[in-house]
Amino acid sequence: MTDHPPADTVKPVTISYIAQTAGVSIPTVSKVINGRSGVAAETRARVEALISQYGYRKSNPVQRTNLMELVVDDLEHMWGLEIIRGVQRVVREHRVGLVLTEFGPDRNTIRYWIDDTIARRPDCVVTVAQLSDSEQNQLRARGIPFVVLDPASEFPEDVPFVGATNWAGGRSATRHLAGLGHRDIAMISGPGHLYCQARLDGHRSALQAAGLPIRDHDIIRAPLTEDGGHSAAVELLNRPRRPTAIFAGNDLQAVGVYRAARERGLRIPDDLSVVGFDDLPIAAMIDPGLTTVHQPLTEMAMAATELALALGRGEPVSQTGIELATKLVVRASTAPPIG
Repeated sequence: MTDHPPADTVKPVTISYIAQTAGVSIPTVSKVINGRSGVAAETRARVEALISQYGYRKSNPVQRTNLMELVVDDLEHMWGLEIIRGVQRVVREHRVGLVLTEFGPDRNTIRYWIDDTIARRPDCVVTVAQLSDSEQNQLRARGIPFVVLDPASEFPEDVPFVGATNWAGGRSATRHLAGLGHRDIAMISGPGHLYCQARLDGHRSALQAAGLPIRDHDIIRAPLTEDGGHSAAVELLNRPRRPTAIFAGNDLQAVGVYRAARERGLRIPDDLSVVGFDDLPIAAMIDPGLTTVHQPLTEMAMAATELALALGRGEPVSQTGIELATKLVVRASTAPPIG
């Protein structure tokens, strides 16, 4: 298999060249391009990878469907509603139809979602869910641009994305607690997602800047749920020397910290200061109001949708990697430690 098209080729790569390079027939490549069955999975993946690599496009542009698709893992969490709100604002303005695909707890239950998406041929896709290399290649092969919202892992540089300044947000949360005089600050981090690691790195940076020790046992990884925050907080608060402040990886975990503190008879913020991340509506509703890092989820979703729609229209875009600023919102859940 050759790695590059001929050096003297100035015209776009042809279907014939793709077929020759992949070692298959032209009809086989045609089946892959048009999403038809009858092609072995390994062959299909090889052809799609070449189509993506060489940027092949059908000579006749695909007719626009005036649809965009939003792909998410799970809508049970409140942040999902903020994202949908942002997407809807933009598609409504552009008078574009919206298709919502939710994976749910078990990704395998709809592992063939990509086939349905290709059959619909949306003009573009915004994905909060993690796409496999194969799924990315299949979208590229059909000329369906996609934008990743709040990436959970590293992507190639050419993958468009919209995220937030998670490192700066994590640093501001812990810097706030250290500034109040806390010296025993624990963190409940999320899974190994890119944004969770950035928040954790920001937390560690703030500890170091404040001259505080960075202790591995003061960092617990837990699911980004209320139950995950509760379990981690129970472990932290049951220690002989419990922390005087906890920085939770998101607001749902922080709600779990509140529950664990109440079970132990601890008062927030008198006995325990708590900081969250996201600034979901619940942060202002719980008692006491939660100090948290505002992540502009709605604005991020709007930016991702605008970018995806522009790519779907074939318009040149000046920036394909966007990070929106986070900021600390101080409420009543943090105070100087007593004693």
